[in-house]
Amino acid sequence: MLDVHPSGFYSWRRSPKSRRCREDERLSGLIKQFWLESGAVYGYRKIHSDLRECGEQCGPNRVHRLMRNAGIRAQVGYRRPRHKAGHVHQVTPNLLQRQFNPSAPNEGWVTDITHIRTHEGWLYLAVVLDLFSRRVIGWSMQSRITKDLVLDALLMAIWRRKPAGKVIIHSDQGSQYTSHDWGAFLKAHGLEGSMSRRGNCHDNAVAESFFQLLKRERVKRKIYTTRDDARADIFDYIEMFYNNRRRHGSNEHLSPVEYEQRHHERLESV
Repeated sequence: MLDVHPSGFYSWRRSPKSRRCREDERLSGLIKQFWLESGAVYGYRKIHSDLRECGEQCGPNRVHRLMRNAGIRAQVGYRRPRHKAGHVHQVTPNLLQRQFNPSAPNEGWVTDITHIRTHEGWLYLAVVLDLFSRRVIGWSMQSRITKDLVLDALLMAIWRRKPAGKVIIHSDQGSQYTSHDWGAFLKAHGLEGSMSRRGNCHDNAVAESFFQLLKRERVKRKIYTTRDDARADIFDYIEMFYNNRRRHGSNEHLSPVEYEQRHHERLESV
């Protein structure tokens, strides 16, 4: 069928593998070993560094080819869910101006939204943090990213803290925060809105930093089958670990709850 004489085919079958082929097989074994030792997350560049470190002489392109042939891939972050761009309604000035260290609780809060992957689909998390102690004082989790998601988180923060004076609440310019409902809610509860400049994530760095901690210390170590599994685990991280036990460099290496308690004790002793 292939116009090859049977004797030629069997002669080819009996011929020994080339030196290059044997070397590729040996390297492929090492590559798989280093990939498994990395927790099945390394890509060809890091695998190449491991090979060079143990004395192997090969180029990164060869490692890439052998990994592709073996079906070995790097673990990459998941893509952001796609959302339709919302219309900007109400944008407020950046009143916070990156003043991330107020002298007392309930002077400045920050809020933001992130997404968590589950086998059921995305779970969205909105949080409100008090800048004084970095404590999460409000949170909400839903299967859809809506205005209610952020309003519920802020409502929890107000219910917990019951601020007596005016509080600056800082957010980005997401459509949930530029909506008329958000602005009306702030006005009704005596809060003063503040927003990051468009496309400048550093203006809301404290909220971004919390999400990085959450994902590095908890989410990326888990595989959530359902949204309820994720909700329970994130609740545990926020309320059982982060607020009550996790030490912060900005809090004199105290947890947010203990840092606030020390502050109140100092005020009472004066």
